[in-house]
Amino acid sequence: MDLKDLRLFLHLSKTLHFARSSKELHISPSGLTRAIQRLEEEFGVALFERDNRTVRLTAAGLQLRDYAVQTLDQLLQLKADLQRSGDGLRGSLSLFCSVTASYSFLHELLQQFRAVYPQVELQLHTGDSALALERVMAGQDDIAIAAMPDRLPDSLAFLPLGESPLVCIGPTLPCPVRHALEQARASGDYDWQALPVIMPETGLARSRLEQWFAQRGQKPRVYAQVSGHEAMVSMVSLGCGVAVVPRVVVDNSPVSDRIEVLPVMHELRPFTVGLCARRRKFVNPLVNALWQVAAAGQQ
Repeated sequence: MDLKDLRLFLHLSKTLHFARSSKELHISPSGLTRAIQRLEEEFGVALFERDNRTVRLTAAGLQLRDYAVQTLDQLLQLKADLQRSGDGLRGSLSLFCSVTASYSFLHELLQQFRAVYPQVELQLHTGDSALALERVMAGQDDIAIAAMPDRLPDSLAFLPLGESPLVCIGPTLPCPVRHALEQARASGDYDWQALPVIMPETGLARSRLEQWFAQRGQKPRVYAQVSGHEAMVSMVSLGCGVAVVPRVVVDNSPVSDRIEVLPVMHELRPFTVGLCARRRKFVNPLVNALWQVAAAGQQ
């Protein structure tokens, strides 16, 4: 049995979505299908039930999923033991964070880590911070920098690194949105059904913003749904609308001189930003080492 096929199967068993798994694993849909077919032929059973709308694990698929988790964890443990046996830690560690977090939270941490463990190879992946927890839980990355969710899954560990308030921002350049904001500020009445709002596609900022509107019985006029806070700030700077983003993104944005923080939505709870990893990953000495360096920096 090919371990690569087993990893592909395990990812698909979690997403239950061929297109999504193929995109996240950087493999063609046909390549993913062939990998699953090879496993089904090897075991002589169907692992998934598929129709035009849904993908479900069969009873055999559930059994193989449990086996795959156990086998890959044992392989990880063996690799960790072998890495420990040499002179100092060595190996590869995968991290995920947003572009902003890479220089606002991660830079100093990695500098400290590299000074102690220079032989560890660090693989940094950047993207939408809303995907951080999902990528860690799916096993795509060892550790991520993420906002702590309102409910943290029991399988995850979280180490706070700092906080960032959520702020509502608008454009400073002359445009219809700017004009509407000036009128709202003068009257003290912000009409969210008239102001174009740029919403995050998913994530904690979206859920908190939706909750804020729901508590006030308001329905915003959504101009666009965007992946990534950095892209949202850019759209606001172009006069497309207003948005709610973490303050740290605003402070580190190259277009910060073209946006302003609006005197609204002070009730939004700040983000607690920190390291996140699956608890079972702590058998990996590299994950444990980075975690300890980060924890020492918070003391």
